[in-house]
Amino acid sequence: LACSHHHCAFPLNRNELCIWNAATAQPLHLTGHHYSISALSFGSRINPLLVCSASRDHVIVWNLDKCTQEAQEGLTPRGIVIGTLLGMVLHVRFSPDDQQVAVCAGNQIYMLSAKKEAMLAELDGHLAPVTAAEFCTWEKSMLISVSEDRTFKARKFVWDYSTGKLMYQSGILTAFPLLSLLIDEENKQIITGCAEGQLWTFSLIRDHNYRCIAHISLKKEQEKFCNKVWKSGKDIGERQSISKLCTTNNVRLKGSVETSLPVLLIEHCDFLACFHNDENISSTVNTRYFWIGSSTALLIINMANFELEAFLSYKDYSDLSIQVAGSCALTRKSINGKVLCLITSMFEDITAVLEVNLVALMRTQQSDCLLRGNGNSLSVIARYKISKCVFPLNWIMRVKSSVKDQPLVFHNKIKSSGYRAAPQMTMFSPKLKKNEVSKKKMNCKCKNREYPIESYPPIKYKRKISVACKPTPVFCIQHSGDGEKLACGLADKTILIFDSDFTDTCNVFSGHNGAVNSVGWSHDKKWLVSASEDRTLRVWSVCNNETALIL
Repeated sequence: LACSHHHCAFPLNRNELCIWNAATAQPLHLTGHHYSISALSFGSRINPLLVCSASRDHVIVWNLDKCTQEAQEGLTPRGIVIGTLLGMVLHVRFSPDDQQVAVCAGNQIYMLSAKKEAMLAELDGHLAPVTAAEFCTWEKSMLISVSEDRTFKARKFVWDYSTGKLMYQSGILTAFPLLSLLIDEENKQIITGCAEGQLWTFSLIRDHNYRCIAHISLKKEQEKFCNKVWKSGKDIGERQSISKLCTTNNVRLKGSVETSLPVLLIEHCDFLACFHNDENISSTVNTRYFWIGSSTALLIINMANFELEAFLSYKDYSDLSIQVAGSCALTRKSINGKVLCLITSMFEDITAVLEVNLVALMRTQQSDCLLRGNGNSLSVIARYKISKCVFPLNWIMRVKSSVKDQPLVFHNKIKSSGYRAAPQMTMFSPKLKKNEVSKKKMNCKCKNREYPIESYPPIKYKRKISVACKPTPVFCIQHSGDGEKLACGLADKTILIFDSDFTDTCNVFSGHNGAVNSVGWSHDKKWLVSASEDRTLRVWSVCNNETALIL
């Protein structure tokens, strides 16, 4: 996902790019990828406004002004292909002057020209996929990158010779992958976050040698914030009006599982523009803040004391159907005191655009405002739930059938074959017990439903089966897309396919000469691919229980 000013960019039907203009409520379709789009980024400049999209096959730069004009003229908008077959791209980023693009694909970073297909440099050194990279704004030749190997690296380039010199490499920061990165230009710092909700701030000043300035735990900061509000409410004697998130986070019920807050996004918070006319918040004007986008909430961190100032929980707003986000994006600058936020659901094909009133959000986070209630001061609107009813695009929707199966009956109005006097009767009705019928109805209703966020994760197994006569390690398991089938790869060179409820007998696929390390389903469940230690890939026909292709 990507956001810039009035524009939001997100993949559509996997390999199409949709640019949604929030000001005009008009979409722009851009096609050119054959594989799924995995990374997006807007350019640093407004005129012209560029956007880069990346997939396994192509990295394409689009000029939105030119593409909009071509679409209005009835032509197919075209972009500039700047990279081909670079692999799985997790992150792309424009340089401050929009002349270069850093493409993070696998363990490497490719420096590409934004104007033509030319590779300026190829950087390696990370031991795991690179998840984010940012250009240093005051030193255009410096690039900072973070990776799943839990380290960050600083590099300096000499563009004439297309080389990159490693200036600094950190040690392992955490046990969890680093996911996001932000460079604070004013304080000359970098902020990085991991999958477990931890933040680190490092100084980029030359004499500081990249020393760590602060280490923040989002969960602890959230608990501190809630305790502060709780104590204020206790003093006033109006506890019941405090936000649900504050009251529930302090109490952990028996059997519950502690969850983390993965740092999906770190972005600047435009406070100066929001509060320049507010005399009551003069102290906050001189303080810098930044956004944290997580799977369940948006948080605002004060960069002066590194404390939590405000949070926005998705589940607190009934208009928003997304409760657990898989990814998110924010506009860096606010427009009329409001910030656009784009989030997608982790479990469903839903994308929503939120409009966050930053001033109202900060005011409602003060203890006295929380005690009085939010009212209409907090403006968080799910303006566009991306679905077929918003605008005519080829969206993927799940539509329940309105025609139900009915039993075959003979009515007394039929005048032929002597059935006129016959009573109404049901034919070919299956003999099922009432309990079995109700169970089947419940299974149909529960199918493809999102797991309720209020419920605790399951901690007891429902059924246990044995996959082999003797103890055999299970190396991999994979559900089919609809969740009806489960494939297991075993160390005894076989693959087993079960129904998800483990009621029927399993299908056995054999043919590998080594342990099966990985399995994957096709979208229609007709094919299964497996990888083995015998250095081969096999494509299986699920219907025929035989190998269709060996690589």
